[in-house]
Amino acid sequence: MSVKLNQLKSELESELDAILEYWSTNTVDEKNGGFIGQIDFNEKQIENSEKGSVLNSRILWTFSASYKITQNENHKQLAARAFDFLSTYFYDTQFGGLFWSITADKTPKDTKNQIYALAFAIYGLSEYYSISKDEKALEIAKNLYLKIQKHSYDPINKGYLEAFTRDWQPIEDLRLSDKDANEKKTMNTHLHIAEAYANLFKVWNDEKLQDDIIELLETIEKYFMNTKTGHLRLFFDENWIEKPDVISYGHDIEAAWLLLQCAEISGNQTLISNYKKYAVLIAAMTKEGLDYDGGLWYEYDPKKDELIAEKHWWVQAEALIGFYNAYQLTGDEKYLDIVLKNWDFIKKYILDKKNGEWHWGILRDYSLIKKDKAGFWKCPYHNSRACIELINRI
Repeated sequence: MSVKLNQLKSELESELDAILEYWSTNTVDEKNGGFIGQIDFNEKQIENSEKGSVLNSRILWTFSASYKITQNENHKQLAARAFDFLSTYFYDTQFGGLFWSITADKTPKDTKNQIYALAFAIYGLSEYYSISKDEKALEIAKNLYLKIQKHSYDPINKGYLEAFTRDWQPIEDLRLSDKDANEKKTMNTHLHIAEAYANLFKVWNDEKLQDDIIELLETIEKYFMNTKTGHLRLFFDENWIEKPDVISYGHDIEAAWLLLQCAEISGNQTLISNYKKYAVLIAAMTKEGLDYDGGLWYEYDPKKDELIAEKHWWVQAEALIGFYNAYQLTGDEKYLDIVLKNWDFIKKYILDKKNGEWHWGILRDYSLIKKDKAGFWKCPYHNSRACIELINRI
């Protein structure tokens, strides 16, 4: 087995280099600064495209986290470029939030405070601080954390509300994207606040932050974790009345390993023990979303008994970590077999062998999904993180 693992590690090291090479070569925006907002399916850079804060924050995280493995100075410089751009143009010094998007000429476009975006900024900023020791990065990360606690945290019912206007007033459209339910509390945002707070705690050992992480993990456990089904509940109103939706295999398997990691960072032994159990339970149940070719389907709609028959790049990336994590926890080689088969699937269908990076995904008939190579939602974070996590774990 060690031979197979060494080979997997070696292939993932090469793939991490390839992902970083693509983003280094193709996405630096020499004309407008920062990084290009969109590269379409045909590798066409969309001139003067809108720039999203989530993409910028994930680029910041990717080059910062990767630098720890590659020790490549160019990667550190690109992280610095992403930090400078985020802190100068996305960070809202007037109201202390983060613009969702800016135009190519760097003026604010969509000024809403989407808490998901603030969380990713904290995640990227704290990772950058860990390699740069730039106090300004830590300062902004702390400020964003305090803003989330002040405006988004629900002191009565617990948990966090989704979105606000630029000046922190209630907003009607709370959705991250068109496909989401317009609800006040979502699994996706809670997952990424936990991820962000845990990463911040690694570089800022603050007792209140630690308490907030513990409470958040307890809240997730209470409302989002469905121990009967081994899947996550996705949408609630502010009073925790569930609005049933799809089963999201990608979010399930991502949460399986990521929430355990957050629990370990929090140091709370009860949560660590509980989230170890959930990690294995979710992985066992996510197996139902695996296809015979090793790929993991995107979503299943229980109401319609209908599979959303797409295999997205990010879902495969999270499957690599989630199933490897289950293998580490149980020693059961069936999970390692899933990882190896999933990696073969990725190599065969998801890697763009001609241009680099990963395709968005494939449909049931193995035709490519013709969506961005880089854009608001197509970032280097899921696939680089899968490489980094497995390299470190192996």
